[in-house]
Amino acid sequence: MHWHHEIDGIHLHLSQPHEAQGEWIGQQEILRQLLACWIVVDEKDLPLAPRLIGTPGIGKTALAMAGAQVRKQELFIYQCTSDTRPEDLLVTPVLAESGKIAYHASPLVTAMIRGGVCILDEGNRMNEKSWASLAPLLDHRRYVESIVAGITVKAHRDFRCAVTMNQDESTYEIPDYILSRLQPTLQLGFPSKRDEMAILQYHLPFAQADMLAMTVEFLQQAHDLKLDFSPRDGINLLRFAMKRLAQDPTHPMSKDAAWREALQKCLGDEALDLHSLAQKKARTLGGSDVPLGLGDFFFSADDPLHPDREDDEEEE
Repeated sequence: MHWHHEIDGIHLHLSQPHEAQGEWIGQQEILRQLLACWIVVDEKDLPLAPRLIGTPGIGKTALAMAGAQVRKQELFIYQCTSDTRPEDLLVTPVLAESGKIAYHASPLVTAMIRGGVCILDEGNRMNEKSWASLAPLLDHRRYVESIVAGITVKAHRDFRCAVTMNQDESTYEIPDYILSRLQPTLQLGFPSKRDEMAILQYHLPFAQADMLAMTVEFLQQAHDLKLDFSPRDGINLLRFAMKRLAQDPTHPMSKDAAWREALQKCLGDEALDLHSLAQKKARTLGGSDVPLGLGDFFFSADDPLHPDREDDEEEE
């Protein structure tokens, strides 16, 4: 592959595509919606640049990656930040060893040139000046202008784009003229119990079954209470718990202690008691104020993975 491109006498060094591959588990309907955004149904039709929104760690970037994988297109990811400049988004001048200026195309511009998919990750972190540089790309014009390099870059017909945004406080408010170009809005929800188990098993195939069950049940309780704990949170706390269990074979921690410690270290003291945390975010809890124990994270008292039952069997 050639990772150089020339426009109006300006030689561009192109970015490398994102190589990571992943499997999209569950929620097939929203994947179909994303793929529909990128379909072109007529010569005069244009692809859409949707917003993928949801809580942090819920899989927005993974969804867009899966869309690129289904379409068998190169994937490029640009991480938006509060200090992203237009030249960072487009073409950046770099002083080469020869003393001359070399122009490096961003992942976005590389995707435009090569006809790939670009994910603008965490788009609500980016300032209006940078968004303004993308206005002609996100409408029928489909081009960007690099002031630094003095060139106009037209998007390949196969170029596709999506923007991920977290549902939390953004650094900058995105102006309406940009939001109107980022349509439709696709809301990514929390996975079902079965899908969440499959997600954790996919990422942590080495995790013990009862530890997986504890984590999934905790997450499902959190989802029911409208708390923002995500599959990523579950993966992190379970990964740490497994590491703690494996750390010292001569003085092993109990699974209960390792899991609870991981929960506290990853998600904070309040996560140890879902009910007390929920009371701060919602007024309707119902039932007991007794803190949840690990046994409450399982389907029923006679579940073979229930810690209390396991303890009873050991005593026998």
